[in-house]
Amino acid sequence: MIRYQDHMQNITEASFAEGFFDGWPNPPSNAVFMRILQNAAHIMLAIDDHTGKVVGFITALSDGVLTAYIPLLEVVPAYQKQGIGKELTRRMLDKLKDIYMVDLLCDPDLQEFYEGLGMRKAQGMLIRNYKFQSGKIEK
Repeated sequence: MIRYQDHMQNITEASFAEGFFDGWPNPPSNAVFMRILQNAAHIMLAIDDHTGKVVGFITALSDGVLTAYIPLLEVVPAYQKQGIGKELTRRMLDKLKDIYMVDLLCDPDLQEFYEGLGMRKAQGMLIRNYKFQSGKIEK
């Protein structure tokens, strides 16, 4: 059974299932992962009730007035194709329903997934500083 929560209560670095950031050449450490979740304006976590491990998450950054951006949606590979990513996204979009503009960037092979959740294709621009993919070093 998967349980969803929108807070970090009782979540530690040991709470994360193995497999997040699958395929990333330089993934964030669990310490950086914690900071990502703590610094997001909104989060939604998927937790396996049997193991107590976080197996999926989505984050949103927002000004709380007009704009929100969804930068990350991840479900560990062992839990994919079970509707967890869809449910995380649905819950986040519901949380952001009063925001004028909710944006995200994704690869073309993921656009159909997001279209199925009511989003539409748009043009965008981006910069990727891959040397910081594992997280910016704090000074």
